[in-house]
Amino acid sequence: MSRIDELIAEYCPDGVERKALGDLGEFVRGNGIQKKDFQDSGVGCIHYGQIYTYYGLFTERTKSFITSELAEKRKKAYTGDLVIATTSENEEDVCKACAWLGKEPIAVSGDAYVFRHHQNPKYMAYCFQSELFQRQKKKFITGTKVLRVNGEAMAKIIIPVPPLPVQEEIVRILDSFSSLEAELEAELEARRKQYAHYRDELLTFDRERVLNVAIQDICVRICSGGTPSSKRRDYYDGDIPWLRTQDVDFNVIDRTSATISDAGLKNSAAQWIPANCVIVAMYGATAAKVAVNSIPLTTNQACCNLQLDESKADVRYVFHWLSNEYEHLKALGEGSQSNINAKKVKAYPIALPSLEEQQRIAGILDRFDKLTNDLSSGLPAEIEARRRQYEYYRDRLLSFDRLAA
Repeated sequence: MSRIDELIAEYCPDGVERKALGDLGEFVRGNGIQKKDFQDSGVGCIHYGQIYTYYGLFTERTKSFITSELAEKRKKAYTGDLVIATTSENEEDVCKACAWLGKEPIAVSGDAYVFRHHQNPKYMAYCFQSELFQRQKKKFITGTKVLRVNGEAMAKIIIPVPPLPVQEEIVRILDSFSSLEAELEAELEARRKQYAHYRDELLTFDRERVLNVAIQDICVRICSGGTPSSKRRDYYDGDIPWLRTQDVDFNVIDRTSATISDAGLKNSAAQWIPANCVIVAMYGATAAKVAVNSIPLTTNQACCNLQLDESKADVRYVFHWLSNEYEHLKALGEGSQSNINAKKVKAYPIALPSLEEQQRIAGILDRFDKLTNDLSSGLPAEIEARRRQYEYYRDRLLSFDRLAA
């Protein structure tokens, strides 16, 4: 019998009570803190947007501070309270919670709620992650582009509430999973820094020892693509893979998230490109990112497709070169999204050692890339496996027999 089973047999042999969050505590809406109010020191504060990007399930310190004068007029979170981001464009981020474990009260912004309760704060934070909670929250989400759940709705969500000793044991187990994942994430970050260092070293040459040319000088063909009319449903969902820039992310493209039909291909500027082209995104959020296609496909007009002269350039070498030049190439862009164009891609310089040396460098960088970025191997695969294991045990541990009637 596990320690959990022993505690359940001791404290709740007839099952675990389930209660609505509103019966366990109160929801207090934050107010009036903007990013322009942040100071280097003062009273700690949490802005709702930081809960998505900066905080985990619990924290003892804040990233940001405001003046004591402003803090006096703002809602506070106290030790053990949850701070909950209640609005986002992404469904998974709505109701993301962070338990405040610091000793001093902190101020909380609007679009966030404080949940004040008398349960184990870490247990409550884990409950907000659980499949049971997520399933219930969906029916309370309002809005289309910006999604939100208010405190009145959250108060109706029901969770299991075992006795505190059971909550503490569950927290101990889940903390151990989280700690291991954090260690793996730290190791992966170190590997990525190592990879970036070696990539810079391997792609830095004495100008006299290599040929310096423009990208267009190593290509047999450079083209973009096109987009079939969105008014014609028969142009889409066919058998032809069709690449959009959101699929370009320093990766190998072996499938596309969209397809077009033969009619869509014939009635647009979309055109086939062979496998092993280097594809540069020109517009949008992924501008200047690159990919290599392992299958023949078509693309939209926002992709600059480089079909290389294989007697001059190795495709993986060019991929790594342009990946390493991402920030410089993006800096040539215009507008709020730093859009670039085919002319700038064609003229972009590349240092070209011998083909044999290109292949040697690409082989080394491919191995680093696999270890640091490939979800099917190396640390990313191990982290993903640990995350799935954690989610499985979290949902198992937060599922109990209901209290007998």
